[in-house]
Amino acid sequence: MILAGGPTTVERMPTDDDADDDVTGFGAPLPPDDRLWRHPSELGRHASGDEVAGGRRRRSGRTATLPVALIAGLAGAVLSTGIIAVTGHLSPRVIERQVVERVAVTPMVSSPMVRGDRGVAKVASQMSPAIVRLDVTRDGTTATGSGVVFRDDGLVLTSAHVVEGADDIHVRLDNGRNLAGTLVGADALTDVAVLDVDARDVPVALLGSAAALEVGEPAVAIGSPLGLRGGPSVTTGVISAVDRTVDGPDGSLHGMIQTDAPIAPGSSGGALVDSTGAVVGIITAKATEAGDRFGFATPIDLARRVADELVQRGAASHGWIGVEGVDLPPDQAGAMGVEGGALVRGVLGDGPAKAAGLAQDDVITEVNGEPIESMPDLVVELREHRPGEEVKVGYWRKGKRSEASVIVDDRPPAPPSARPDR
Repeated sequence: MILAGGPTTVERMPTDDDADDDVTGFGAPLPPDDRLWRHPSELGRHASGDEVAGGRRRRSGRTATLPVALIAGLAGAVLSTGIIAVTGHLSPRVIERQVVERVAVTPMVSSPMVRGDRGVAKVASQMSPAIVRLDVTRDGTTATGSGVVFRDDGLVLTSAHVVEGADDIHVRLDNGRNLAGTLVGADALTDVAVLDVDARDVPVALLGSAAALEVGEPAVAIGSPLGLRGGPSVTTGVISAVDRTVDGPDGSLHGMIQTDAPIAPGSSGGALVDSTGAVVGIITAKATEAGDRFGFATPIDLARRVADELVQRGAASHGWIGVEGVDLPPDQAGAMGVEGGALVRGVLGDGPAKAAGLAQDDVITEVNGEPIESMPDLVVELREHRPGEEVKVGYWRKGKRSEASVIVDDRPPAPPSARPDR
């Protein structure tokens, strides 16, 4: 062979077919179908559906790849929807941003966390970072309250009466930062309000459920009473009652949790925590008739539902059928053979109850099969139903039981100093 630059002699090596002398350290490669990895040069042949069998090329067609493509497409669509749902862009919201909430899964733990002083200390250390102090100024006077951070983008749950009529709200976080608070919305019927502060990645409280609370369970109240320094205050007690109606200066609160854990002024808007360390209620000190013996809290299930509506549209909806009433007296209940009921004292002329045929002196004893033993029972049951929903109302009239289909409406704003309609 002649190469540029001068003659060069090239020796040809003899061919050796003895495989035993060739030691490369690697064996013959496996067939592509038996391997987890394929060289890029092999992808064209196998991705196109060609298979090699017995030295012949066999066309498999697209039937094998079509299901894979469909599954991949569906997975992509589900993933995209999931991302939209997490970031809050699936439906319009007043506040749209990616957030973190902590919600307990029931049952959370197999044994209570609150066992003696050390258990209470553990609950306190877990909850305190999510408890904030509110400094609320109205008419030149500043009062203090409490709040519970329930979203890591700076949304805070508190009591509506704490921020009612506020000219200025400042929120002091657990780390000492003092930030301006903006009122997102408030609902007087449940004494729930939501504040927004310009803070991100803040510690959030673990939200539980009040649905399965039992009288006698341990309870811990955590708030910032009197604006004292040194962080939140902790008091202990038990769940002393559930489904309480509490009369206050601005109306009645229904379905409240009652506790004997001391509630000091300024703790309103703080957290009532169960034995697992999860928030079961938002403390309200709106009650006046019980003095200092008991504290009350709005169940967290209700507070969270109201908070979500306040964030989404700035107001909360409450199921309403347009009746006024009182508890059925025990002697009348005994004569009728029922446990109790809501005695209708008035029916609004343009309300859903009137349209469905209900009248004064009817006794409502059921809504969709759920027993109604008092007027507060009717209020609590109706707020579980959304406006536009049809419910079956069982009632008694002149000793005869009847049933009416009623379309639930959204409760209109009550005039000042007027008794709320149900």
